[in-house]
Amino acid sequence: MNNNLSNNTPNKLVAGVVDDAENPRPPLPCGGGAMDDMDDDLSQRANWLRAAVLGANDGLVSTASLMLGVGAVKADARAMVISGFAGLLAGACSMAIGEFVSVCSQRDVELAQLDRDGKRGGDEEKALPSPVQAAAASALAFSVGALVPLLAAGFIRDYRLRFAVVIALATATLAAFGCVGAVLGRAPVLRSCARVVLGGWAAMGVTFGLMRLFKATGI
Repeated sequence: MNNNLSNNTPNKLVAGVVDDAENPRPPLPCGGGAMDDMDDDLSQRANWLRAAVLGANDGLVSTASLMLGVGAVKADARAMVISGFAGLLAGACSMAIGEFVSVCSQRDVELAQLDRDGKRGGDEEKALPSPVQAAAASALAFSVGALVPLLAAGFIRDYRLRFAVVIALATATLAAFGCVGAVLGRAPVLRSCARVVLGGWAAMGVTFGLMRLFKATGI
């Protein structure tokens, strides 16, 4: 008797409701579409934040490397600051132009697809990325990262102390960038931080070493 009942009784209960043909499972209060929209929105925000972190990391590493390279040839603080500022402007403009061209190309492809689907002018077109917004965000992120070594070297006259402060501050900021990137990508924090810091050290070390060699050879 018990075995027959056991075989004929559905084995799934959701929120106290039997899941069978006579008692179908009710829809969840938050529909799948709403959850999908929320996931898409969070994914887009994470992508924007990740791009901002990468842009700031690029600005920090390239500007710090440039300043240390110039400092390897000339110990003047003014030369380091001017080279860093020039690197900030050039890098920010390059990032903005590159991002603008890239997003414009992506937008053209997606608009062409909307034309083929007959959806031009609807909500799909409004959801496309803005080239101007992407360019501005990229330039701003690069500039924020580049300001870290630039401000660190601008107020220190002693040559060795200036170098030490730039390297120390760049290292701490790179570790922070690596931590943020790990959290966004759900990766191991320690490994991500070590990878970012070692990469930054390599860039700064190679630039400084080659420029030091340039000075020693008198080319």
